[in-house]
Amino acid sequence: MSRKKIAFIINPNSGNDKKTDRVKLIRRLVNNTYDSEIILWENVEDCDAIFRRVISENFDVAVAVGGDGTVNQLATALCGTKVTLGIIPFGSGNGLARHLGIPMNPSKSMQLIENGQVQKIDRGKINNQSFFCTAGVGFDARIGKLFAESTNRGFWTYVKITLREFKNLKDEMYTIVIDGKEIKRNAFLICIANAGQYGNNAWIAPEAKVNDGILHLSILGPFRWYNIVGIALKMFRKKLNTSRFMESFSGQKITITRKLEGAIHYDGEPGIMGVELAATIESAALNVIVPLNFIA
Repeated sequence: MSRKKIAFIINPNSGNDKKTDRVKLIRRLVNNTYDSEIILWENVEDCDAIFRRVISENFDVAVAVGGDGTVNQLATALCGTKVTLGIIPFGSGNGLARHLGIPMNPSKSMQLIENGQVQKIDRGKINNQSFFCTAGVGFDARIGKLFAESTNRGFWTYVKITLREFKNLKDEMYTIVIDGKEIKRNAFLICIANAGQYGNNAWIAPEAKVNDGILHLSILGPFRWYNIVGIALKMFRKKLNTSRFMESFSGQKITITRKLEGAIHYDGEPGIMGVELAATIESAALNVIVPLNFIA
């Protein structure tokens, strides 16, 4: 019986923990029950070559050692292949990892790589850009852009940017088509969710499941500044869908039309897209290692 081959793809530049020597850490944590190789991903332009190598050299598992952006890019490359995704989280938010129940502690997440189960999960696409957690427009897209540009990382930096920018962004009118049904909404933000949270256990779509073949749409309508604490509490208590300011929908094809092109986010990564945003779901697109007690 052939031994399992595991590639650890390390992005030393992701997340807020730059002090940990991730290569040294992974070398210390691996054991001799499988064949392992560490691949250092330091330059953005090297990603295609690294991902092709992982697939062509028949690795059984490719582990993203990094943040949400690293996970997103590796997961995108692995969709439709026999290679299973593993995650050792080193990001600022770790949205997909948290939703899947992957431990934030590297030693424990390594144990999961070795002893967890394989689960098929869905992939969302927005204008052909993959996302496995969330994508959206509005206030959260603006914050994602500013957070990515910030020299400081981490949860509290995100909070400071959010509070600072709250007064600067106005609601916007959107036309939304969900599986052929059109609605119009004036919204503070719109989130299309495959998984339930942004990261840091901020649950924007508590009802979302990563293997139900459905996109979940969360629309946060206009509210006053003094409502923000209550909204935030509901978000972190996984009850935002009960807020009077939140509407929830679901479907397999969602189109959002706005007046102008502008900021979007996908799995925490900022971007700019056009007036029309088309989102679809691809069922059971990716194999990923999750805990034995995982419930989607």
